[in-house]
Amino acid sequence: MARGMETGISMGEITKIAVAPPIQVGGSLFTPEQLATIGAIVGKNAKIEMTPFKQLYLEVPLEQREEIVEQLEHTGLEVYPAGFVTKSLIACNFCRGAEDAGLAVAQKLNQSIAGIETPLPLKIGYAGCALGTSEPLLKDISVVKMRNTYEVFVGGEPKGLKTSIAQSFRSGLTEDQLIPLILSLINYYKANAKGKEKFRKFIDRMTLESMQQVVAV
Repeated sequence: MARGMETGISMGEITKIAVAPPIQVGGSLFTPEQLATIGAIVGKNAKIEMTPFKQLYLEVPLEQREEIVEQLEHTGLEVYPAGFVTKSLIACNFCRGAEDAGLAVAQKLNQSIAGIETPLPLKIGYAGCALGTSEPLLKDISVVKMRNTYEVFVGGEPKGLKTSIAQSFRSGLTEDQLIPLILSLINYYKANAKGKEKFRKFIDRMTLESMQQVVAV
């Protein structure tokens, strides 16, 4: 069962779930079977939302949620909670190949971070090389593979009139160091944010320098 999906049942209620294809070479690719399954589940009159997170939002009956999740996962789709959580990893298309671009690392990172409850939705990006085709510097937290190491950036903000480019947080990370650092950043944000504070504003308030000292690998 996807992280954050409680088991309580209330007849007649509707809940929202987030659906995405697995992280793979080629990007966000759906199969005809997956799309047909989604259509059969929600019905011909439903409206399916495509989010900026590369997820589809589906509204489903709460009492049927577990059964629906099982159907979707059976086709190879991944299901996550919607709302104030870390979104599934927004990754590049791995145009340089799975191994060179670190596909396995991106998949492990996604499994570790997707669906964690946060003060506001948190967008985490991944780029397999410095070309950055997934626009990592516009995400709250992002990872860029630099040959055999990884660099983490924080504080990207694409919305509004005051957009921000993410700043380098730590470079030269090994695969073993990467996921613990990302989880530490998320947990630090959760523990110290003021109400529904945007991640970019949180960084400005705490300062990048102090966070670099406090958030350890």
